[in-house]
Amino acid sequence: MWAASLFLGATATFAEESDSWFKSILPLPGEYVAEETYVGDGDVRRGPHKSVRDFDENDSILQLVFTPRIKLGVLRLGAAWERFSFGFPGNAPLPDNLQSVNLVIGLDTQLSDSILIRVEAQPGVYNTGFDDLSDDFNLPFVIGGTYIYSPDLQIVLGVGVDVERKYPVIPAAGIRWRMGRQWVLDAVLPTPRLEFEMNPNVTLYAGANVKQTNFRVDDNFGDAHGIPRLNHAILSYSEVRTGAGLDWKISNVVTATGEVGYQPYRDFDFYRANIRYHHDGGAPYGMISLHGAF
Repeated sequence: MWAASLFLGATATFAEESDSWFKSILPLPGEYVAEETYVGDGDVRRGPHKSVRDFDENDSILQLVFTPRIKLGVLRLGAAWERFSFGFPGNAPLPDNLQSVNLVIGLDTQLSDSILIRVEAQPGVYNTGFDDLSDDFNLPFVIGGTYIYSPDLQIVLGVGVDVERKYPVIPAAGIRWRMGRQWVLDAVLPTPRLEFEMNPNVTLYAGANVKQTNFRVDDNFGDAHGIPRLNHAILSYSEVRTGAGLDWKISNVVTATGEVGYQPYRDFDFYRANIRYHHDGGAPYGMISLHGAF
């Protein structure tokens, strides 16, 4: 009992200090994410005789977005970085790193008591590193709306646009439904999941994470791998993760998440060059993150 009281007291002190620290260094309200995922050895294949086997993956994410309120609604202004690093064996004809560095520019606004709208663009550089940033620029954006049917049920509709994608416009739909006092179905891409709220600070969940981003490989990538048409080609990278995890709200501005699961799908598609390495063997993964709003 004494040990539990000591632990709770230390946690409360940390929560108060972290809230105060965020407020002291950040002048505007906002949100942040720091996330790291490790995926174990998996395989991809191109046709019956070409494959890349037993490579692992690291996916690192940093994002900071300020959310000041204006007359039209809530602005979303910030920056994000994501890097996929692959442990390919030998001279595999796939890039070891895929990286995006982008701004976040958006607006959340309310059309009525029941309809909320978000418009968000992510202009930036999507490539394999920092070697040449001049012609690797892209401007994907999303437009979405939420219809608040009731406090327990919201319907979400949206569309994602990326001119570098094989299919530039992709629509999406989902719902967020509080099924009971502790159960929530958050069936909205890219992270649909079923949540169980153990208490106000701890939530268990099971769900998926669907990722697809387009990158430019470098100017000499094709020559280096004996396939000249891949020089400066667009690579569409896709993956799906399925797993279960725990959200622990440490303070008002700090939530820690841990997740484990299995990656059942992964795809490297140079679709304009008609070269595709598709999923041939899944892998386990683990993810940890700190995130929150301040």
